[in-house]
Amino acid sequence: MTPHTHQSHPDIINRLSRARGHLQSVTQMIEDGRSCLDIAQQLHAVEKAIQQAKRTLVQDHIDHCLEEALGPQSQEQRARVEEFKTITRYL
Repeated sequence: MTPHTHQSHPDIINRLSRARGHLQSVTQMIEDGRSCLDIAQQLHAVEKAIQQAKRTLVQDHIDHCLEEALGPQSQEQRARVEEFKTITRYL
């Protein structure tokens, strides 16, 4: 199997690495008896980092892999694909 990489993958790896660091901090915060508010704030940061990594991956896939899969398109088909790409940004 050939590697499947995109230009966004290093950014995604960075986001996930940050999320891993935040998650380790949360574990330590719980062990240290920190306040629930502080812990919840850090968990929120972990969740957002993972959401953004997922969103970046999906958007990149749609922007590049969808184009390849569809091949040559008529003007009307291209407009529909662009509309699809635009609406997925709201996910």
